[in-house]
Amino acid sequence: MDKRERLDDYLERNELESVWFARPNAFAWLTGGNSVVDRETPTGVAVAGYDGDDVRIVTTNNEANRIEDEELPDLDTDAVSVEQFGWQTDSLAKAVAARVGKDERAAADIDVPGLERVDPTPLRQPLTEQDQERYRRLGRETAAAVESVCRELRTGDSEHEVASALRVALSARNIEAPVILVGGSERAQRYRHYTPTDAELGDYALVSVTTERAGLHASCTRTVAFDAPEWLTERHEAAARVETTALAATRKAASTGGTAGDVFTAIQDAYDEVGYPDEWMEHHQGGAAGFSGREWIATPGHEASVVEPMAYAWNPTIEGAKSEDTVLLADGEFEVLTATDNWPTTTVEAVASAGDAALGNGTGDEYSLELELELERPAVLELD
Repeated sequence: MDKRERLDDYLERNELESVWFARPNAFAWLTGGNSVVDRETPTGVAVAGYDGDDVRIVTTNNEANRIEDEELPDLDTDAVSVEQFGWQTDSLAKAVAARVGKDERAAADIDVPGLERVDPTPLRQPLTEQDQERYRRLGRETAAAVESVCRELRTGDSEHEVASALRVALSARNIEAPVILVGGSERAQRYRHYTPTDAELGDYALVSVTTERAGLHASCTRTVAFDAPEWLTERHEAAARVETTALAATRKAASTGGTAGDVFTAIQDAYDEVGYPDEWMEHHQGGAAGFSGREWIATPGHEASVVEPMAYAWNPTIEGAKSEDTVLLADGEFEVLTATDNWPTTTVEAVASAGDAALGNGTGDEYSLELELELERPAVLELD
């Protein structure tokens, strides 16, 4: 089902005549373009509306030409109109309200007087073929940027210096970076969100990013060691086993109608099996990725559907170690999007027993199949 078919279905099910998207990730999902000028505002400079026939773009007079020329790659020009209003006259919300008839039922992803609210998240799942292709490019280029910086690190570099280098490497590839975390050996052990400081890297470093381009988001983490603590490789591989188990449970859930909560149960069991039973309490474990860093984050009992084709980014942590990539699940197969084939890897197996009690069918019965998956995961890069 393509995007317009999804919107047609949404309009029919909710007895609406139009739906409007002003938040940047929803605008990007529908149009393929970027509506952001000021990243400190929750809405972009344009809104995209759909009425079952045509797409209407509403923006200010000083943005209209640029939006029409450069930010609508996914739209058929014969079925789209760009409407403008004076920059000094109205807000986007008022501009939308003025274009909805008095007796018309409509919805928007921002507060608009007289309109209902729409949550775009379910509409963005699963990924279309076009979105998957864009995701592949974003993932490869994200990994290439991160790994190129990581290979140049030195023990005396500050976390701020590394973060700056990451921003430059990503920006050179036309990639935004909503999240950049750099943790040296001291702070990576103390905090799960190691926001950069002027501390030096020390014995090792964790580098984590979430990037964005054309609305899509990709996340990955890499570990670099100069004088690795004796425990680092063991904890890193334990986290990688939890991540691989999460992916195996994701595949099973997608094929059996399972939920995010089912996957989370497998994650908890995996932590227990690798010897760190309480680590899941210290940080969120990730979830579905797409037109948000996480379209949903798995929690105990979470009822979000697990679908394919869809990207998933699981990010387990274990006392100073972390394993994370963005992985596409399609037709029961995994494709690691944030990979370059130029980073050392280790073969990791899922904790098969984690599936025994993880995936039920709601009647008390459990699936007898174990979770089976073996993946090549990024290893710790040792630098002199």
